[in-house]
Amino acid sequence: MRTKQNWNIEKMRFTLLFLFSLLFSAAFGQKIIDSLDTEDGKILIYENRTWTYEHDRNFDGIMNRQLHEQLAADSNINFIQSWDQDLCYTSNLANDVNQIKDTFWLCVEDSVSSAFVMPFDGRVTSHYGWRHGRNHNGTDIDLETGDTVRAAWSGKVRYAKYNTSGFGNLVIIRHYNGLETFYAHLSKHLVVPNQIVEAGDPIGLGGNTGHSYGSHLHFEVRFYDIPIDAEKIIDFENKTVHDQNLLVHRGLFRPGSSTTTLASSSGSTSTAGAQYYRIRSGDTLSAIAARNRTTVSKICQLNGIRPTTVLQVGRNLRIR
Repeated sequence: MRTKQNWNIEKMRFTLLFLFSLLFSAAFGQKIIDSLDTEDGKILIYENRTWTYEHDRNFDGIMNRQLHEQLAADSNINFIQSWDQDLCYTSNLANDVNQIKDTFWLCVEDSVSSAFVMPFDGRVTSHYGWRHGRNHNGTDIDLETGDTVRAAWSGKVRYAKYNTSGFGNLVIIRHYNGLETFYAHLSKHLVVPNQIVEAGDPIGLGGNTGHSYGSHLHFEVRFYDIPIDAEKIIDFENKTVHDQNLLVHRGLFRPGSSTTTLASSSGSTSTAGAQYYRIRSGDTLSAIAARNRTTVSKICQLNGIRPTTVLQVGRNLRIR
């Protein structure tokens, strides 16, 4: 009979074996020579002494099955999203935002994905948008080397290693809500690929690795490899999300657009030169167009929707 002490020793032994195996070749293609039942699932041991959990062996990478099936059902969309621990972008950046013609809903926080936690409670020093002749796809947060960086939402670690393309030590987490988050320029990883993490769990220590000039956290939010301005989802000042509901449409991915809005008496809002209208109960596209002196076709073009698209109360429509 296995005692609690023996079980802890055995579990520690296999944890050390797992970390040791990361330095050597992956287990794919290797012959299984043994297995072990644990509290976290069956472990498969390969002939090269690496191992993996059985439930990870054939994992397809889909964390939000309902959302993925909706995207797959749209003939306009041909997005790629695999589970690869070596590739920073599993689609090789082939996913085209212009394929999104309709609006898809995802819940940023629910009983599965849990509440949002700030990756680090620091000052935002650089925003998403055009910078130094190219688009800056993340939000930079000031910190000191060695400060603890935490998972923004619960999910599964897909990537945790040094990235030679500029990110330095990088952790990528795929979340139950359908998003991925990037944590770059770390001085140290505290997690490994395939590890399940809860929102707020330590995943790394802040640093200055890769293409970085001074210690900071480069934080990104991506949807099927396509970057989103994190400030459209997260209120960095109040350390919470703007809304639990996120409506994914082509207009969401406009580079560098601001989230600061000014309300007008007509119910529309202005955002860095653009104007928006928040949908109310009973609204139709024709009524919104007439009220704001524009056309249905123009609204559809600006928002990547069709005249037949069902309007969701609370969504912001761009009208200018």
